[in-house]
Order: sequence, then C-alpha cells, then structure tokens
Amino acid sequence: MKTFKDLVFNNHPAGDGKQAVMLFPNGYGVSIVRFNLPGGFGYGSYTSDESEWELAVLKETEDEWSLTYETPITDDVLGHLSEDDVTEIMAKVQSLK
Repeated sequence: MKTFKDLVFNNHPAGDGKQAVMLFPNGYGVSIVRFNLPGGFGYGSYTSDESEWELAVLKETEDEWSLTYETPITDDVLGHLSEDDVTEIMAKVQSLK
C-alpha cells in the first residue's frame, strides 16, 4: 500500500508550491498539492500553512487522468489534511473498485 512517504513532489504548475501525482493499478489516483498565490496573497490551495495538504481523487482514462468527483470517498477536493490524513485517503483510493 502506497503512503504519503512514497509521493514524489515537483514544482506546482501554478507557481510557488508543490504537487505529487500518483496513479494506482485500479485506475484511480491522487493529486496532492500545496501552493501560494502570486503576489503574496496567501494559499491558493485548501491549506493554511506548510503542514497541510489538499488532495483530489483522479480517474485514469486511456491516455490521461482527470479529477473525479464521483467516488464514495468525496465529491470534491479535500483540504487542510495532515500527512497521516493523506495516507488514510490514499489507502481508500487504492481500495476502490
């Protein structure tokens, strides 16, 4: 079972932040982000400090992935998550059929 510690973070495409994307064999995945808005206007992600993360559930198609809001886990992105929270949600996503 993959956990937060298995995530590889890269620069967030919006600028000052981090993002990790992990896809699982069941066709689902997660996007974990934390980023600041340009100009010092605070966080653009659902986070309030450097200890929190935002998670979106992904669904993979043949050539790409996209956010899905149609799982029993959530119908939106999840914010203000600790590393342990992310690991718990990752386990649920990996268990989806």
